[in-house]
This record gives sequence, C-alpha cells and structure tokens, in this order.
Amino acid sequence: MKYILDKLLTTPSPTGYTDDVMKLMLNEFSSLNIDTYFTEKGALIATIPGINDDKHRTLSAHVDTLGGMVKEIQSNGRLKLTQIGGYDWHSIEGEHCTIITSTEAKYTGTIVLNKASVHVHGSKSDKSDRDEDSLEVRIDEKVKSEEDVKKLGIGVGDFVSFDPRTVITENGFVKSRHLDDKAGVAVLLGIAKFLKDKDVTPKYTTHFFISNYEEVGHGSSASIPSKTFEFIAIDMAAVGDGQTSDEYKVTICAKDSSGPYDYHLKKHLVKLAEKNNIDYTVDIYPHYGSDASAALRAGWEFKHGLIGPGVDSSHAHERCHMDSIENTIKLGIAYTIE
Repeated sequence: MKYILDKLLTTPSPTGYTDDVMKLMLNEFSSLNIDTYFTEKGALIATIPGINDDKHRTLSAHVDTLGGMVKEIQSNGRLKLTQIGGYDWHSIEGEHCTIITSTEAKYTGTIVLNKASVHVHGSKSDKSDRDEDSLEVRIDEKVKSEEDVKKLGIGVGDFVSFDPRTVITENGFVKSRHLDDKAGVAVLLGIAKFLKDKDVTPKYTTHFFISNYEEVGHGSSASIPSKTFEFIAIDMAAVGDGQTSDEYKVTICAKDSSGPYDYHLKKHLVKLAEKNNIDYTVDIYPHYGSDASAALRAGWEFKHGLIGPGVDSSHAHERCHMDSIENTIKLGIAYTIE
C-alpha cells in the first residue's frame, strides 16, 4: 500500500493533465485482472462482477489534484499563475513546481513572492498580499525576458504541478500534497486488491470510478454505470477545529455544503463500522463537495454516501496516517461484501 500511495502522490496530475496517472491506474487494475475502460471525459472505470448483477454499486475517488496554469509570461522572464482548484495563495509560496509544456517538455521552478528578499524590499515582503498578482514562478533556466521563456516552448495555458514533497515515516504518517484525493484512490485499489486476492465476490456488481475533474466540480457528473443504485465517494476527511475527523479513523460524512448525504446509507455504513470493529467517526463539512454531490447535481438518482481517511491541513501541505487509510479500506470491504 505504501508503494502505490507514494507512486500516486509523486505522479503529477493537476486537473486537466491526468494521462500519466491514469496509465498508472490502468496498469494497477489490469494487474489484478479487473476489466476497465475509459470514458469520453477520461475517467477510468474498473468493474468486478457481483452475486447480484441487476443492481450495481459504484465507489469513486478522484485522481486529479490542485495545481496551476501559466496565465502570463512577464517581461522579467517569470510566470504568473491562474489557479486550478481552490486553495489559499499563501499555501503555495516557496513551493517547488514543474512547468509542463504542450510538447510535454518539463521545466522546474519555484513559486516566490515578487518582493521576496528582505535585503531588497525590507518589511514590504512580510506585508504584501499573497495572490495572483504577487506570486510568480521563478524558472530554473537562464531567462531574463518574455522572449527567453517562449524560446523554451513555455506558453500561456501550460500546466504547473506543485512538488508534493511526499514523506512516509516509519511510524505511519504520510506527509504530502495531494492526499486529497490520492489517499482515496489508494483506498479503492486496496479494496479491489482484497476482493481479487481473497477471491471474494461482492454482493452487487461493483464499479471503481476514478474521476479526473473533481477539483473543478464535475468529476463524476457523467458516465456512471446505469444500474448504479448506491454511490459512495471516497475522499479525504477534513481535520481541524470544530471537526470530529482525525488522522487515524475513517470518517462517515453526514452533510457537506451540498446538503445531507443519504440517511439510510449513512446508518448502514455506521452499522458496518461498529459490527466490524472499525475505528470510525461521523462528521460534517461546511466548505466541501464530493463526486457524489456532483453526480446528484447532474441529475443521477441513487443513494449517495461519502467516507474517507482523515487528512490534516487540507488543500495545503497535508498529512494523514496509514491507520485512517486502512480503516477506510476495511469499511469499503465490509460495504462491498455485506
């Protein structure tokens, strides 16, 4: 599990640039002899036939992450960014990054304040707002003008991926960007691997939906298998003040900014956790949406739920513990077979 989690986290996949990580997912599901296909929008669906094929369940997780795009090439050879996904600008200051051109050339850089040096700007560097106007990408190439940058093949609309700085400690902590939601993707693989390795047939035909546009709001809005009667999104549980979520448990979400999740499905998940002695909690997220809520907004009709591992400092430099990932896998397994 640690190996695939590290591989997922260190494969760049800002929303809109997910081909490489989708190839990784295709290889992982194929190695388990699970049938897969891609949707027209680029999502991946892997299917394990169940005892009951008249009704299907779909479990989703999204592999796309926060990131940026080149908004402007400045006259000094530095880049201005536009955001992909929602995050505070201050959370990416000082971050290493990779610029990916339309020809797949890659250049490294650092996201810096335009008045970063206290020896040059004095206290102004502390008081400056961190926003799209004050933060810029310093490219690791000998460029001093807009023309120098264009000669590299860098242009407006090129993707910018943030260095995840992934570390998995010996005592089980995972420190990295993009645990939202690559920890959830690792959970889906863990569930699928258990079913195949143990030769367990799920109660209902089960689809594993890897979405690629969740961070911008429409990840699983289309192409969900038509027989789906229950849809569970597996996404990070936000740890912080006023929340019950923590880094060691699986969280069952009762409500987020889209409204309550299905009451009966939530109760079923709680009963499964208690029956199987799974360490869990129930929480509510006021500033959150998921693939499940996106699907309902798009007009899909089924019971919807949300579970996930606890992640601290969401949409910044995140941290979780392997315990929460393992507890989420255990609940997902119980759900698919009972």
